[in-house]
Amino acid sequence: MLRVWTVVACVGFAFGESASAGELSLSAAIDTIQKEDIKRHVDVLADDSFEGREAGSRGGRAAGNYLQELFAKYGLKPAGDGGTYFQLFHGGSRNILGILPGEEGAEKGDLIVVGAHYDHVGYGNRANSFGPFGYVHNGADDNASGTSALLEVVQALSEMKVKPRRSILFVLWDGEEKGLLGSKYWVEHPTVAWNRVRMYINLDMVGRLRPQGVEVYGTRTLPGLRQVIARANAKSDLKLDFRWEMTDNSDHYTFFSRSIPTLMFHTGLHDEYHRPQDDAHLINHAGIESVARLTAQTAWDAANRDFYPAFRTRCRLESESERQRFEVPRSVNRSRLGIRWNADRPEDATSLEISGVTTGSPADKAGIKAGDKLIQFAGLPFSAVDRFLAQVQAAPVEVEIEVERDGEEAPLKLPVQLNLNPAPIGIAWTDDPAEPGSVMLTSVTPGSVAAMAGLRPLDRVYEVNGQKFETSMQFKDLITSFADPSVLLIDRQGHLKQIELPLEAIRPLLAPSNEATEEAPAE
Repeated sequence: MLRVWTVVACVGFAFGESASAGELSLSAAIDTIQKEDIKRHVDVLADDSFEGREAGSRGGRAAGNYLQELFAKYGLKPAGDGGTYFQLFHGGSRNILGILPGEEGAEKGDLIVVGAHYDHVGYGNRANSFGPFGYVHNGADDNASGTSALLEVVQALSEMKVKPRRSILFVLWDGEEKGLLGSKYWVEHPTVAWNRVRMYINLDMVGRLRPQGVEVYGTRTLPGLRQVIARANAKSDLKLDFRWEMTDNSDHYTFFSRSIPTLMFHTGLHDEYHRPQDDAHLINHAGIESVARLTAQTAWDAANRDFYPAFRTRCRLESESERQRFEVPRSVNRSRLGIRWNADRPEDATSLEISGVTTGSPADKAGIKAGDKLIQFAGLPFSAVDRFLAQVQAAPVEVEIEVERDGEEAPLKLPVQLNLNPAPIGIAWTDDPAEPGSVMLTSVTPGSVAAMAGLRPLDRVYEVNGQKFETSMQFKDLITSFADPSVLLIDRQGHLKQIELPLEAIRPLLAPSNEATEEAPAE
C-alpha cells in the first residue's frame, strides 16, 4: 500500500473442511468464508520466514510459491505466462494469475478481475517505511489481509454448483509497494485479451475493521454501483462509507486510469502502517470475514449482471469536497400551528394542555389560548403527541380545532387556517447523477410521518412497496399514492432497511385533493 486508500478483502475456508467441488449454492459458498481459515492464511503470510515479502526477494518468491500452489489446489485455470500461474517482470518479481471459467469458458467472453497485492516492504528503508529500519516488516494488514481474503473468495466461488456468466480472473500482484509495478506491467502486457475486462475489484488492507466501518471507493465509476454494493451487503451488514475520490495509492488506480469500472474496500490506516509492528496478532479476523463475504457476493453479482454500461467519466472530476457539498442535511422549519405544551404530560392523556401560543401564529389568530386543552384536531380525537404532530403536517390548510377551556361549559370549536401547504409524508429529496433508480433524502420534517417512521436525511431510497423506480418523479408518484402499507427500502451507510410509514396516523386526512401536495424534489 502506498498512501491512503480503501480495500476489499475476500475470505474463505483455506484449510478447513469443505464440500465437494460443484455442490454449493452461492449462499452456502459464502457461508464457508470463516474467520478461523482467514487467520490461518494471515498467520502464514505474516510470518518472519517470508522476510516481509519484498518484491523480487527470497521471501517474496517463497510467498509466491505458496500462493500459486493454493491457486492450483482450488482449481483455478492458470492465466500467467506459458500455461503457468506466474507472470514474470522486472527481473525477479511475479504476478500470480488464475481464472475461474464462466459459461463460455476461460478463453471467451467478458472478465471480472479481482486482485490484491501480496508483496510488502521487506526489512524497510527510508523510501518505504516509517521505521525502525532493518527489522522484518510482516505486513499482516498490508496486505496479508487482502491476500488471505482473496484466497478464501477463490475457494468459496470455485465450489459453486453453477458457473458464473462471465469468467472471474483472480490476480495477486507483486511490486505494488514499489509503485504499482505488477498491475501496471499486466495492463501493458495482459495475459488475456484486455478488451474482455469489464470491472476490477481491489483488496488492500482489510484487516483492521473498526466501528467507523469500511471505506468503499469507486462506486461512482459505474452508474448505480452504490446500490449494487448496498444490496450485496445485505447479509454482511457492514457499515459502509462511500468515498468519491480516487487516488493512485493501490492497484485499483491502474484500472481506473484506463477507464475500467473499479471498486476498492479499505478498513483504514493505523499507527502500525509500514512499520515492523504490523503483525498478525493485531488483525480483526471477523472483520475480514465480513468484508470477504461482501466481496464474494459483489464479484458474483458483477460476473452475472445482464450488461455493463459505459465507464462514468464524470467521476474523474468528483472529489470528497464535492461529496461534502452534496451530502448536506437540510434543516426544516414547518411551524403550521404555533402552539407549545408541557412535555411532562401523562402518556395516556386524552387531551393536550397548551402552555403557550406563538404571537401572530395560526393558533393565535384562531383564538387558542394558553391553558386550553386540545381534544380534537381536524376531526380526529387527540391520542398521542407524535400522531398529533404528523396530523398537523398532513392536514389541509383550513381545519377545525376543538378545545376545552376553563369557564366554558362545552368544548369550543375554532376554525384555523394553517401556515404552509400540507406535507403528508414530510420529506424532500434530490437525484444523484451517479445513482439512477434512487433518491437521496435531503430533509425530514420534524413531527412528520417520515420522522415517526425513523427516516433520516441522507437515506437513499431504492424501492417503494417492492417497486423500483427510474426517476424522482416516479418515486413521487409511488410515495404519494399512500398505499397501505407503504414500505420503503432504504440504504443508510450501506445498511439496507425496510421502513414502514405509519400512515394510519393521517389516513383520514388523505383526501384526493391532498394526494399531490408532497414536497417537490430539492434543487
